[in-house]
Amino acid sequence: MAQDGDQRRFPTAPLPLSSLIPRLTRPAFRKRSPAGAQLMADWPAIVGPALATTTQPLRVTSGTLTLACSGPVAMELQHLAPELIARINAHFGRVAVERLRFVQQAPSGAPRAAPKPKPVQLPAPVEARLAEMPAGELRDALAKLALGVYRKR
Repeated sequence: MAQDGDQRRFPTAPLPLSSLIPRLTRPAFRKRSPAGAQLMADWPAIVGPALATTTQPLRVTSGTLTLACSGPVAMELQHLAPELIARINAHFGRVAVERLRFVQQAPSGAPRAAPKPKPVQLPAPVEARLAEMPAGELRDALAKLALGVYRKR
C-alpha cells in the first residue's frame, strides 16, 4: 500500500509531455541546432542582399559558423568578420557565433548561367503574317513574342 509521501510511478502511468520532448528533439538538434536553422532562414535579413547572394551559412557548431563562399569573397569576409559576427549576435540577442570558418564553394543559391534557348522555327502562317507587316519595332516585337510562344510548345 502506498503512503502519502510516496512518489513512485507505475509503468503504465502517463508521462508528462515535457519529459518526452528532450528525447525527441535531441537527435534533430545534433544534426542542426535551432540557432543554425534560424540563421539559415534569416540569412538575407542579417547580412543584406549583397552578401546573401554570394554566401551561404552551412552550420553552427560550438560557436563557429561555417560559411560557403567563392574564393574572392572569402578574403573580403575575413575583413568583415567582426562586423558580421556582431550583426549575427545582435540578431539573436545573445552570443551565438564567436568565429567564422570559410569553405570555398559556390553557394547553392547562386545564380547559374541560363542555358541557351533552342532555335525555334515559326509555323508558316505566322511567318507569312509577319512578312506582310511593315518593317519596324512593332514587327520585331511581334516576332520576338512569337518565338517565345512557340519555344515553350
